[in-house]
Amino acid sequence: MTETSPAAGTETTDPEELRERAVASLVVARDRTTLLTNCVEDPDLTAQHSPLMSPLVWDLAHIGNQEEQWLLRAVAGHEAIRPEIDSLYDAFEHPRADRPKLPLLSPAEARAYAADVRGRALDVLEKAAFHGTRLTEAGFAFGMIAQHEQQHDETMLITHQLRRGPQALTAPDPEPAPLFTGPAEVLVPSGPFTMGTSGEPWALDNERPAHRREVPAFWIDTTPVTNGAYQAFIEDGGYTEPRWWTPEGWAHIRNYEISAPLFWRRDGKQWLRRRFGVTEVVPPDEPVLHVCWYEADAYARWAGRRLPTEAEWEKAARYDPAGDRSMRYPWGDSDPGPEHANLGQRHLRPAPAGSYPAGESPLGVRQLIGDVWEWTASDFLPYPGFRAFPYKEYSEVFFGSDHKVLRGGSFAVDAVACRGTFRNWDYPIRRQIFSGFRTTRSEDV
Repeated sequence: MTETSPAAGTETTDPEELRERAVASLVVARDRTTLLTNCVEDPDLTAQHSPLMSPLVWDLAHIGNQEEQWLLRAVAGHEAIRPEIDSLYDAFEHPRADRPKLPLLSPAEARAYAADVRGRALDVLEKAAFHGTRLTEAGFAFGMIAQHEQQHDETMLITHQLRRGPQALTAPDPEPAPLFTGPAEVLVPSGPFTMGTSGEPWALDNERPAHRREVPAFWIDTTPVTNGAYQAFIEDGGYTEPRWWTPEGWAHIRNYEISAPLFWRRDGKQWLRRRFGVTEVVPPDEPVLHVCWYEADAYARWAGRRLPTEAEWEKAARYDPAGDRSMRYPWGDSDPGPEHANLGQRHLRPAPAGSYPAGESPLGVRQLIGDVWEWTASDFLPYPGFRAFPYKEYSEVFFGSDHKVLRGGSFAVDAVACRGTFRNWDYPIRRQIFSGFRTTRSEDV
């Protein structure tokens, strides 16, 4: 049983094709960054809208600084443009809550700096040889920086959701979808499969290496858990019954008086939510959003089920029983298109559960990519044979039981930073992220 090869668009060794892909990925990321930072006035860029998040202007300059450090200095060997700001934009040196107190670049300075770095980086890319070192092989460094910027674009979108004030962002809603009437769950057969990747050129260190995992048969929800289903948990007293919660989860929701997903409030007999400055009725058919791991785990217990392990989630997403292989995505090896998944901030909300039939897995599971990050039962741990690259602070320092793994991406994630092997992680208390979940049960339960 083997991992599939990357799709034709990513396995190429032709320098011009690699250059074109890298340029396109960097440009798409910068266009999104520009939109997210130009849609509000400077006071909103320099304000801290939540102690959980950085000021938007910090993200903007940090994006430029990371690009300078890796593409201009590490790849091209250039001297530092502004070495004095490196420590200001070191994510490990300054917690988010402390960043507004730093002597940060102003919005105008941050824009000028990021633009200067980008112009020089494109010059480097124009002459780059995509071989010779692991950092430059297949354009990895350029793909890493495109992914880094898109990850911060998602972070900045979270900040926009936390921001109070009038609506600043708009996007068309997902295409209406017929009410999903398919099976509620799908059986994933027992047996081994190839988890992770050794062949995806721009995969990050925690996705590597490919390795075999034996997974017993299990049933998994065909779609993510919906708002309507989650409301049933609330109405049944889910937040007032300790038996559904881990001790840590029960203590957390009691201490913080949590009784519904973040941004929800009850208005008479209906639930409302705030979404990017607009208050609306909670749509029952959308996947539930802004729930922490403890809430997802409690719902699963209430429903007589459990959260999937990370291996179960990836097998449901990548395993093709007909070819006995692991694919790049649920639908195959081709890069995501708009027919496959809700990605890239094309829409600023999840699509209704059951959408994107073209994106379902060979076993019939839907929306495994895009819409909402999905909590798993697993701690964030290294794969057998893991090696930190190009720096241990990307993954290695986070390994352990403090962080839970999320898989699949969300509507806020760009395709360059979302694969069937891509791993996200966060503390089990986090709710501001675009997180949802689906549940599973063992075959004999």
